[in-house]
Amino acid sequence: MKSSPPPALPPPPASRVREPRLPPPPPSPGPRTATRGQRLALVLGLLAAALSLLWLFSAILTPFVLAGCIAYFLDPLASRLNRLGLPRGLAALLLITTLMALALIALLLLYPLIISQVGTLLARLPSYIAGVGSAVQEALQALEQRVGPEMLNTRLRDLAVSQIGAILSFLGTAATRLIGGGYALFNVFTLVVVTPVVAFYLLRDWRAIMLRIESWLPRRSAATLRQLAKDTDRVLSAWLRGQLLCCALLAVYYAVALSAVGLELGLIVGLTSGVLSFIPYVGSMTGLGTALLLAVGQFGTWNGVGLVAAVFVTGQVVEGYIIYPRLLGDRVELHAVWVIFALFAGGVAFGFLGVLLAVPMAAALGVLARYWLRRYLESPLYLDPPRTGS
Repeated sequence: MKSSPPPALPPPPASRVREPRLPPPPPSPGPRTATRGQRLALVLGLLAAALSLLWLFSAILTPFVLAGCIAYFLDPLASRLNRLGLPRGLAALLLITTLMALALIALLLLYPLIISQVGTLLARLPSYIAGVGSAVQEALQALEQRVGPEMLNTRLRDLAVSQIGAILSFLGTAATRLIGGGYALFNVFTLVVVTPVVAFYLLRDWRAIMLRIESWLPRRSAATLRQLAKDTDRVLSAWLRGQLLCCALLAVYYAVALSAVGLELGLIVGLTSGVLSFIPYVGSMTGLGTALLLAVGQFGTWNGVGLVAAVFVTGQVVEGYIIYPRLLGDRVELHAVWVIFALFAGGVAFGFLGVLLAVPMAAALGVLARYWLRRYLESPLYLDPPRTGS
């Protein structure tokens, strides 16, 4: 006998049926592109933050900025050593150690000579003032004979001689205080301790830092910003490396040549002229004026003054026609007037820190100006035809 199937269960009441719960709908997506106001706010915010940090920490930023300059300068050498198989950290340590050793050797060799020349300046300053005063008085007497006593009387002549003596005395005293001042020595000690350590870490991680910064660029403008950075690097590296080599060669030449012609303070004047050649035309003109005054006070004859003038004229010819074209050539797109303005503006605003930042900022602003000029020349603002008719 077959068993009958069990009776079907009645369906559950409608009140007990549970419908599956659906997840809440996702929020409506925001705009996929940034607005012009957001881009402008980002640029202005970054500029404001950079200027604020520079203003707040300007007193302690000098060793770090100088370390960044050293790392930027040595990065090609570190990359070349890395390609030859040397680890990046070891290459950075080797380059920083070599640079510190060279700086220490130069300090040990030059510091006693500079101190001795400062002593010579203090001891001979009255005789230099007397010699310059005598030469100026003779020149004024000759001028008085030419133009007549009614144009140049004795009182005016004595006043000019005394004022020149006072100026020379002030400059000599200020130079000795600047070289031997405790604040300057403290700053040098801070740079010597902090700068090499920071420069080593920056040089070791330079490529990684650049890649990280590149990854933060906004995707919309990444290609343009990358090209602007490459152009800035090309201009800045050509000018910086070429100018530093020019300064080193000119410092050696002026120091050796001025000492060879017999100028007692030729070493310190020559080195200062070479270092100040970092500012176009300022170093050579300052060195020429100082050396001529010292030559007049020391030699008392125009033969020695002519030899000193010949040294600087030869240096300018060699710099303009041999050193500068070979080391910099046409790769540099920084005009001398723009560099001078940037250096003086940076120095007035932030002191030595501003001088360190002046040339990179000038290079970046020059690249941006050329970029916006190209965009303007390709835009309807420039290409629109002129109006015709009334």
